[in-house]
Amino acid sequence: MNTLDTVLYTGKTRVTGGREGHARSDDGQLDTALSPPGSGRPGTNPEQLFAAGWSACFEGAMKIAARAQRIALPADLAIDAEVDLGKVGNGYQLQARLNISLPGVDPAQAQAVVDEAHRTCPYSKATRGNIDVQIRIV
Repeated sequence: MNTLDTVLYTGKTRVTGGREGHARSDDGQLDTALSPPGSGRPGTNPEQLFAAGWSACFEGAMKIAARAQRIALPADLAIDAEVDLGKVGNGYQLQARLNISLPGVDPAQAQAVVDEAHRTCPYSKATRGNIDVQIRIV
């Protein structure tokens, strides 16, 4: 395992009460109730937070890749992330899909940008080989 040469940022949160609790970041920018998926209770859940974080990071990686490849990305670029919580045998596991919309971008160029982003995005690196991931251009 590689250790970081330079720490650029550290996200700090405190969660109390688990899936039925509360999450707050040290700077107060994240301050939300947590609730189990499908419970109908106020709040978000870890799967939604993971989906939002990964798709935001992935879009940043796409912008870096597009700049390097001299490809213009559309202003209406969008990523719809889906993170499933399920069971394998007696254990819990995640799987995920990133559905990427790049209107007006040549399909071959879009694929090149997405492939590079998936190679370099820290979330993609963290999940690679650990969970089933599907990335599609829609």
